[in-house]
Amino acid sequence: MEETTVKENNKLKTGIFSGSFNPVHIGHLALANWLCEFAGLDELWFVITPHNPLKKRDDLMDDRLRLELVEAAIAGYPKFKASDFEFSLPQPTYTIDTLRALEKTYPDRQFHFIMGADNWASIKRWKESDQLISDYPILIYPRKGYEIQIPKDYLHIRTVDAPLIEISSTFIRKALKEGKDIRFFLPEAVRSLL
Repeated sequence: MEETTVKENNKLKTGIFSGSFNPVHIGHLALANWLCEFAGLDELWFVITPHNPLKKRDDLMDDRLRLELVEAAIAGYPKFKASDFEFSLPQPTYTIDTLRALEKTYPDRQFHFIMGADNWASIKRWKESDQLISDYPILIYPRKGYEIQIPKDYLHIRTVDAPLIEISSTFIRKALKEGKDIRFFLPEAVRSLL
């Protein structure tokens, strides 16, 4: 049995990295790895989102395929988990609802929501954003062109000094359609499934 780190409150610090992962790529993986190794998380769950209410579904690969790609990409790293938790929630899914449901289902964990500076800039558009900000720790990673401003009374919110890796799934999909050799942008296990 793997040894786990138990925190003062006896809860594992679990990062929730929610997204389309359409497809998952080395930018996602490098950031997640950095968060586990340098930002104090015990583990990180890639929560595959069936439908982000702020995005179109047009170019979205099948939900199960995106889950399978994440599972293949993270195989062998014990701090990562691929999660289909949102697949059983009412659609479209909202972060606050997902975090509440996760808390009820996994009371032994303290969930830390992970978001980019671009999403932080639009947080007020999110469902029950004030509750999200007050009730859950949030880790904000840098994105090019976005300054991170956190009011002093937002005690659960912090920035992380993760490396800036600007690779998008849109870029990956476009390159694949054009027949480009992008072997170093995608793990081999992911490339073999696409």
